[in-house]
Amino acid sequence: MRYPCATAPKPPTAATFLTPMIDVHNVTRQFYSKTVVDRISFHVDAGEVVGFLGPNGAGKSTTMRMLTGYLPPTSGGIKVAGHDILTDSIAARREIGYMPENVPLYTDMRVKEYLHFRARLKGLSGKELRIRVGAVMDRCGLTDVRRKIIRTLSRGYRQRVGLADALVHQPKLLILDEPTNGLDPNQIRQVRELIQDLSENHTVLLSTHILSEVEAVCGRVIIINEGTIKAADTPENLVNQLRRAGTVHLEIQAVPEIAEAKLREISVIKKVTLECEIEGGWKRFVIRAESGTDVRQKIVALCAANGWPLREISRLSANLEDVFVELTQRQI
Repeated sequence: MRYPCATAPKPPTAATFLTPMIDVHNVTRQFYSKTVVDRISFHVDAGEVVGFLGPNGAGKSTTMRMLTGYLPPTSGGIKVAGHDILTDSIAARREIGYMPENVPLYTDMRVKEYLHFRARLKGLSGKELRIRVGAVMDRCGLTDVRRKIIRTLSRGYRQRVGLADALVHQPKLLILDEPTNGLDPNQIRQVRELIQDLSENHTVLLSTHILSEVEAVCGRVIIINEGTIKAADTPENLVNQLRRAGTVHLEIQAVPEIAEAKLREISVIKKVTLECEIEGGWKRFVIRAESGTDVRQKIVALCAANGWPLREISRLSANLEDVFVELTQRQI
């Protein structure tokens, strides 16, 4: 099954521009003779929160570095807010707030001092600088540690400093690489809520390995693997098109070998596994069936015909992790 690389048109919003916030066209990046990114094309509209996913070595980080102007593409074109990243680089970079996974910080500086320094580099001064630094410290939960030396901060607080740095000049586009790395569950929830709030005034491209976060905050997902775009759609649409077989959990009282043999006789069932035996003679099976089929009724009828007491039968729903694994796992 082919996953579409475009979504259905969505109603225009106040944040919608005539041109995409990110427009990547036929971009390739080579390192010597090795092609890391191979003729990829995608776009991100203004106001979108898009998850950019891929396994290690897929070309994800290289693509993000090209988007931010750190690396030039070998061929193809990239525009940010209508500005070409090569021929109009300064204008394009002014529209970008970038938070890399390993945030480079001057650890001998205090938090407020560092943010003032970064704001000046980005062209802010005077009252505007003070207002913006105060606003991002408050928004990122840094006000209470504003006088602390950065090297004394935890990993989580350093991530917050990096996010505040990315926000200080009010960019139209935020590119966030693993923004919740090193945060505890409460902090992860706070960052998730912050990203949702930021989408009102910013376009967000989010890279993370926490797929539940992507499902929670992203309206669209782009999956890259081996240098090519494998899918670009909403999480819901990708899950609905999943080819991977469905999974059914079954708890019955039966002789395992007999039950396995009879369950396999159901034509759409591909695999039956005895997961465990439970006190009281109950057996728990994991059953995989063809996608697009619901075998529960046939299993219930089989149990009734053979006199097997049935305690549980449940069907597991697919999620974005299943899609990610199917699209990126190596075929052996």
